[in-house]
Amino acid sequence: MTALDLASPADVLPLAGYTVAVTAARRAEELGALLDRRGARVVRAPAIRIVPLSDDTELVAATRAVLAAPVDLVVATTGVGFRGWLEAADAWDLPLVAHLQSARVLARGPKARGAIRGAGLVDAWSPASESSVEVLDHLLSGAQGPLAGRRVVVQLHGDPLPDFVAALRGAGAEVITVPVYRWVLPEDTAPLRRLVGSVASGGVDAVTFTSAPAAASLLQIAAEEGHAAGVLAALSGPVRTFCVGPVTAAPLQSAGITTLQPDRARLGALAREVVARLPERDPVLAVGGHRLQVRGHAAVLDGRLVEMAPGPMAVLRALARRPGAVVSRPDLLTGLSGGGDAHAVEMAVTRLRAALGAPVVETVVKRGYRLAV
Repeated sequence: MTALDLASPADVLPLAGYTVAVTAARRAEELGALLDRRGARVVRAPAIRIVPLSDDTELVAATRAVLAAPVDLVVATTGVGFRGWLEAADAWDLPLVAHLQSARVLARGPKARGAIRGAGLVDAWSPASESSVEVLDHLLSGAQGPLAGRRVVVQLHGDPLPDFVAALRGAGAEVITVPVYRWVLPEDTAPLRRLVGSVASGGVDAVTFTSAPAAASLLQIAAEEGHAAGVLAALSGPVRTFCVGPVTAAPLQSAGITTLQPDRARLGALAREVVARLPERDPVLAVGGHRLQVRGHAAVLDGRLVEMAPGPMAVLRALARRPGAVVSRPDLLTGLSGGGDAHAVEMAVTRLRAALGAPVVETVVKRGYRLAV
């Protein structure tokens, strides 16, 4: 039996009982709504802040560098970034579109291609994979002519693409990088710092990332808060890590964290990946003639969502880790926040049984408790 089998009743949404964190700055509300509609408890903790284009002196300087001489090749990595750059240049009365008319413009994906065409420019080529790696291989192959001595403009979108730029320069190209939408830490880092603590303590079930800078920021704050080891352990174990694509996942994978990614780097696909993969974390147990799945802050019993207080939930989670094995009262006590004594465990078990309404938790005299598998 699978998690999908258990979640099939219409009244139990696939992410009910799970807490999912959203670290995005752009389109955070959209992603949060997609997860919320599927039953998740959504925690919003922006990990980055976008520097407004109108205030970005670095972008102005890069644009003037582009205008200083004719351009041979342009690489547009994102639609919103390329379009935003052209609009900002127009607001500054800089003739960027006219200047790029003679260049061959390459698009990393369909959104970038749409932005190129929308500006009245011609897209020369784009890869089927929507991958920067394939764009680089295409350029290095000589498909667009020799690179030596040619001016190549690379529109960035948060990620500096150091390997991409270094390879072009190594082939003899003069590369001008255009840092559209630079990302820095949020002005208020309190939500992100709280999220770091929750990740380290297992207070969330999954974290979603839509940009590499957001992933890097979370790891940076984890180190500052003294939670680096705990966050790495959590994201490598019980807390699922979802990234919109391989570029976003790079900082996490460099830290040894395994990530889950959709086939297509799209927000809707990311939400569907969370729906499909997060419930797989928690096995469906056959317990006393019932079907039980222990999720993050709730359980699903015979297709019925059962929400309960943290104490009973902690006891159930401890019992579910070793189905059928006896767990002693002292061991159960360690999982109860605030500590207490054997009476606290007995009260938590009583409330757990009342919430479940089914005889799935057995007392083993003088030893402890177990699930009735």
